Amino acid sequence: MKANDQPLAERMRPKTLDEVLGQDHLLGAGAPLRVLLSNGQCPSLVFWGSPGVGKTTIARLIARQVDAHFIALSAVLAGVKELREAVAQAQQHKQGLLARRTILFVDEIHRFNKSQQDALLPFVEDGTITLIGATTENPSFELNSALLSRLRVMVLKPLAEDQLIVLLRRALSDEVRGLAATTTTLPEHWLHRLAEAADGDARKSLVLLETVYELARAEGTTDDAVLARFLGQGLRRFDKSGEQFYDQISALHKSVRGSNPDAALYWFARMMDGGADGNYLARRLVRMAVEDVGVADPRALQVSMEAWQAYERLGSPEGDLALANAVVYLACCSKSNAVYTALKAVKQMIEQTGTLEVPMHLRNAPTKMMQELGYGEGYRYDHDETNANARGQQFLPDKLNGKLFYHPTERGLEAKISERLRDLRGR
Repeated sequence: MKANDQPLAERMRPKTLDEVLGQDHLLGAGAPLRVLLSNGQCPSLVFWGSPGVGKTTIARLIARQVDAHFIALSAVLAGVKELREAVAQAQQHKQGLLARRTILFVDEIHRFNKSQQDALLPFVEDGTITLIGATTENPSFELNSALLSRLRVMVLKPLAEDQLIVLLRRALSDEVRGLAATTTTLPEHWLHRLAEAADGDARKSLVLLETVYELARAEGTTDDAVLARFLGQGLRRFDKSGEQFYDQISALHKSVRGSNPDAALYWFARMMDGGADGNYLARRLVRMAVEDVGVADPRALQVSMEAWQAYERLGSPEGDLALANAVVYLACCSKSNAVYTALKAVKQMIEQTGTLEVPMHLRNAPTKMMQELGYGEGYRYDHDETNANARGQQFLPDKLNGKLFYHPTERGLEAKISERLRDLRGR
């Protein structure tokens, strides 16, 4: 294939580690990975980062840096047969006259099942292969602990806008690999728009550049309308089932808990913009209402449930506003996790104490025999007592009598509940 037949993103792959952008924390002067490579060392690694940050490229450049035989596999396509062939190649290179090491690069390594991951262990341990895995998922969730313990996790960062602009300028000025051989030029502010739309993804930025470049050439103009029509409303970086998903829902939940409606709205809008399921977010809002607001404001649960119902009837985007109302309400109302904490404490106590007997006076006595056995004897009917409360009556098992699990806060409605309980408890 001729160089010009390749996509721009492929042509512009860095040829040296110095050309790699955005990963100075790993490859800059004095950075840990760069120091190891400079000394000819290459441990088994796993590169963790979002798409387009250079995981595959860096793996190839590492092999070149340490003069290693390079084998690339995709965990989506490779099976046991391909793994065996790769190991056989590695063994040949290890035992040859030059005794050359082999780097086995496994893209999307999180797609390997447990057996496939385990199959790599002995060959990583005995040095037959140096394994470099690449994943967009959290390795601590997706890789077996046995394999993960033999790898050094290297986190690759999304490229900043200024770094993407450097890459785009490089592609426009490179006369061999880039677009400089043609006569069309693009306005500088287009590069900023493209970098923004790429959202940290170097590959995506080059794909966008190549496409809009050809579009401008075909139409013979670099009018801003061309760029606006092409970019449209691009989605920001968001993975509906991966690490970013859990990071963003965590940020939303904690912003609500922290009573910051601005941040809560921001993370809510980010997730909706990225394609999150509105029903999932509605379910999480209900969880926030019962976990973090509780009885400090019982209306929070009602507001959340009604917002969910409105979203289900209206759909998106009209129903988004109903959920946004709930987000702001939850963020602004009084907070209490007293019931949440109390329930956890009760469950813990049950684990510790086992099956304690119900006090006799609380037991139901529907038959004469049960009445003769003392079931229900001594029970005081609260409505017959002053203030409809049989003050001092025992309700917990004997072993736990007097134990308090629920400690209401002094916030919102719970402040009144706290005052009421102090009166009832005589404290």
